[in-house]
Amino acid sequence: MLCPLSSAGCSLLELLMIREINSGDYRQLMELYLHLHETNIPDCETAAETWEHILADKNYHIVVAEEEGKLVSSCTVVIVPNLTRGPRPYARVENVVTHADYRGKGLATACLDRAREIAVAAGCYNIALLTGSKLESTLKFYENAGYKQEKTGFIQWL
Repeated sequence: MLCPLSSAGCSLLELLMIREINSGDYRQLMELYLHLHETNIPDCETAAETWEHILADKNYHIVVAEEEGKLVSSCTVVIVPNLTRGPRPYARVENVVTHADYRGKGLATACLDRAREIAVAAGCYNIALLTGSKLESTLKFYENAGYKQEKTGFIQWL
């Protein structure tokens, strides 16, 4: 979504482009991840194999909100092939982040909406995410974005 001619009469979301990453986005994406939980940016050489794998994987989607050439929000959605439910795949969302200067403007919601569109187009029977946050505002954000607390999650860190 983009307001192509002028900003007159356009909402903030109309001035943004919601899209999937491309090969030139590595540095900006990693800078955005500093607002998630990362503390440094791996150099391209260290992460090159992983980056290329992500770009080539048709089931791996990193959705970004771009404003005036700057990546300001993002989420990852992975489509997981599955032999049950029809068989139908399912989708998992990770790495939901918005640059601190751009929070509260609906950007992450727009990214999550695009992730949902990707999951629907892939025929997924559900889309789910986990959050480590216990903040009421974060939980309310996900509820307002259409997610429900229905299952119990467990995690084993490796």
